Amino acid sequence: MNIVLMGLPGAGKGTQADRIVEKYDIPHISTGDMFRAAIKDGTELGLKAKSFMDNGALVPDEVTIGIVRERLSKEDCKEGFLLDGFPRTVPQAEALESLLADLGKGIEHVVNIQVEQDELIARLTGRWICRECGTAYHTVFNPPQVAGLCDKDGTELYQREDDKPETVTKRLEVNMKQTQPLLDFYESKSVLTNINGQQDIQQVFADIDALLKGGRG
Repeated sequence: MNIVLMGLPGAGKGTQADRIVEKYDIPHISTGDMFRAAIKDGTELGLKAKSFMDNGALVPDEVTIGIVRERLSKEDCKEGFLLDGFPRTVPQAEALESLLADLGKGIEHVVNIQVEQDELIARLTGRWICRECGTAYHTVFNPPQVAGLCDKDGTELYQREDDKPETVTKRLEVNMKQTQPLLDFYESKSVLTNINGQQDIQQVFADIDALLKGGRG
């Protein structure tokens, strides 16, 4: 069961990834984890990636794809894997297809968790943090007992620049623009399924689970 998980920031990918990995007993492979492992292991590609990251530069595709190849060749990926954060572009998706073909594998499901932009903005802009102790609150999911004040020490809460509506909106628009060609690519391969991410967490997973069970025949 080889899966690519997609979704915009705030769509709930992390929550669903945890559930898929637990239910299907496959490794959750994120780009960040792969880079960190390759760097820690001191592999040639890991050291190359580190040199770019240390300079604040994007790691080139050929290095990223090499690290992905190394990771997907490992024993724990024999029965499948869940890719998260890769591919990000159509050239990366094409390279992934090619390297998987070399390994005698292919992507069976691309699961895209869909949430309306207004809902994503509400989810992402609802976070407020205590200036004193750093406790995080959410106006919808975890509100403080007194609006604007920390439950623990009564300190005023503040919103990080990253969580402000104008910043979040811009970030989502950039993500949407980057993601659409990739969704079109996978749709053309007939492996893309859009899942309604505006349902409760259990129902979102139930929909994903039904899809993946079907994929196992």
